[in-house]
Amino acid sequence: MKPLAFRMRPRTIEEIAGQQHLVGEGKIIRRMVNAKQLSSMILYGPPGIGKTSIASAIAGSTKYAFRTLNAVTSNKKDMEVVAAEAKMSGKVILLLDEVHRLDKGKQDFLLPFLENGMITLIGATTSNPYHAINPAIRSRCQIFELKPLTAEETKDVLTRALQDEERGLGKYNVTIDEAALLHFAQGSGGDVRSSLNALELAVLSTPPRKDGAIYVNIDIAEECLQKKSFSHDKDGDAHYDVLSAFQKSIRGSDVNAALHYLARLIEAGDLPSIARRLLVIAYEDIGLASPQAGQRTLAAIQTAERIGFPEARIPLAAAVIELCLLPKSNSAITAIDEALSDIRAGKIGEIPEHLKDAHYKGAKELGRGLEYKYPHEYDSGWVKQQYLPDRLKTKRYYEPKQTGKFEQALAGIYEKVEKSKK
Repeated sequence: MKPLAFRMRPRTIEEIAGQQHLVGEGKIIRRMVNAKQLSSMILYGPPGIGKTSIASAIAGSTKYAFRTLNAVTSNKKDMEVVAAEAKMSGKVILLLDEVHRLDKGKQDFLLPFLENGMITLIGATTSNPYHAINPAIRSRCQIFELKPLTAEETKDVLTRALQDEERGLGKYNVTIDEAALLHFAQGSGGDVRSSLNALELAVLSTPPRKDGAIYVNIDIAEECLQKKSFSHDKDGDAHYDVLSAFQKSIRGSDVNAALHYLARLIEAGDLPSIARRLLVIAYEDIGLASPQAGQRTLAAIQTAERIGFPEARIPLAAAVIELCLLPKSNSAITAIDEALSDIRAGKIGEIPEHLKDAHYKGAKELGRGLEYKYPHEYDSGWVKQQYLPDRLKTKRYYEPKQTGKFEQALAGIYEKVEKSKK
């Protein structure tokens, strides 16, 4: 029997869970399918979030022939078979997994078929295509980033799998605790394949009761997913509540509270969430008050990842205690958020002429860069000239805080430069 995750793959674009920024009503992939104007594309994102599912759903919605190959394990002859089919039928959708590993010989063979439209390539990769994929392939494809599914979206997929008698687990008499279902949905971190595999394992490995019912509780869910639940709360918000309380305790310099919430996260075995949150804290809450905190936090995280639990608790605890007791400054995040707010509100303005690129032929004639003053030619290292557009020339985004010696020193230089503008 094929795995549940394979059987539950969507057959049409309407069945796709998540990725509504691409397949929702009026969004780009949905529009391409509805118009039957498919172009080659590269889908990238973490494992188990629907790259293959979107490819198979596109094929199911358009009724074109659909073939799957792997850039590493499939050879040129496999691609020749797909090409021959494309010549016969007029079009084939080819899902090419690990497309970033495509070698030059296979690439050179595919390019003419991508050019003439006989093969519509859907490349799937977990690597950033802007760095990992050959420009010749990349330039012939639309690039779409897929996002991990939310817990609610994953829960919907699991519920559908439990009810589907044809492809899912509907033929089994399954009773599942809400806490167990939420744990399957939350504990995989957006990896739907992992959630479905764990659910299937739970159903098939749990002996039925005398009445034939299979009862799946939180303990079974934890064992099958090999990850402890944050909490058995009814609404499933505990995961995010603990992370929120963790950051706010560090921000508030409460060492004991922060260690308590760290212990809860460690007990849940969620090192990725701990690592991400600590790095965010180091730059959002400590920031310029102690710039070295980011580097030391990263070193602690890398050590924790290398040694693993249970020993990983030691560098994590050291990092948390330090972050709690360091001075705090949110001046960096406040400054960039205010700048972004202006950009999104349309407050942009024309770049001053003396700052524009003057390295191409004819630029000088257009007045670009003529009055630019090169700061290194001045003893002070800076010089009075306008950098912001006219409509924003008096704007201040950065407001330093008097927290640590480093930011105090920055503040002195900053105020000196700002006064020179007046």
